[in-house]
Amino acid sequence: MQKLIFLPVLVLAVFLTSCGDGKPPKPVVYDLDSLVKMYPDSVELLVKQGNKFLEAYMYEDALKVGAKSFRLDTNNIEARFLYANAMNNIATRTIADVQNAQDHFKKVIRVQPKNKKAYIALASTFTQQGEFERSFQYINEVLKMDPRYRDAYIMKGTNYLALGKRDLAISSYETAVQQDPKFFEGYLQLAWIFTEDGKYELAYEYFRNAADIRPKSVDALYGIAYSKQMLGDYETAVRDYKTLIQADTSYYLALFNIGYIKQFDQNQLDSAIYYYQSAIEREPQCVKCWHNLGLAYKEKGDKTMALKSFAKALKYNPDFKMSRQEADKLR
Repeated sequence: MQKLIFLPVLVLAVFLTSCGDGKPPKPVVYDLDSLVKMYPDSVELLVKQGNKFLEAYMYEDALKVGAKSFRLDTNNIEARFLYANAMNNIATRTIADVQNAQDHFKKVIRVQPKNKKAYIALASTFTQQGEFERSFQYINEVLKMDPRYRDAYIMKGTNYLALGKRDLAISSYETAVQQDPKFFEGYLQLAWIFTEDGKYELAYEYFRNAADIRPKSVDALYGIAYSKQMLGDYETAVRDYKTLIQADTSYYLALFNIGYIKQFDQNQLDSAIYYYQSAIEREPQCVKCWHNLGLAYKEKGDKTMALKSFAKALKYNPDFKMSRQEADKLR
């Protein structure tokens, strides 16, 4: 399902306070969250805060704010739109939630027949219901209004992916980034599609484009390193994984992949053990980390540590057959 993000306009309020010494008063600047606390029943502020939550993918928070703003003023179209968008995006949404959001979007369009965002949001509800023809119908309505509207092509790509038409999905996402060359999520989506298809050179280029827009994105940095790993450029992959770890020290998968490269591609067992242990420090329940650590100890001839490692893997996943088979071989 396509997540629709709406960029809020952050409003700052400036209040003057007297210094009492004849000097000009100093401005006191309040951010949006502070203003909402000061004026908790301001629908305008609540809508801006809710859209801010949507932008940050904080859908549960957006729903709470959206529901409150809509209760306060059921005639406010922006409040209705926020409420419906949040309801349509929460992870726990039900079939009834999607239908409810759909009804709200239709009401928004009746009042604002040129609201392109509302049309795309409405299309997304039909996508979730498996009614792709209806979804495309509303997408095409938007493209009649604006043939260059980025989000229409995003929604098309989402539909084509769901329908298994990968070439058309790729074409749609490529059109989206053509309309908006700074569209980070579009580059990332294309990169993951090419990764799934095993086209790692193309994936690498799109991950690089994403990283150029957001240099500290762990998703983009991981994709860059993983692409290099899959292309057999292990030295570069290790370097790029280390760059990722510097950006996010908790990213244990980067450490696991370095361990994998050291173990299976560079035959450096001691280094592999070090990186697996480092990954486990960050995620003790990493079953694959424990399993590969056991393999490394087994290859070094340390039966005791190998069995302990396989036992840990089975502790966290009793159905992990590979660890059970390896442990049985050692007994």
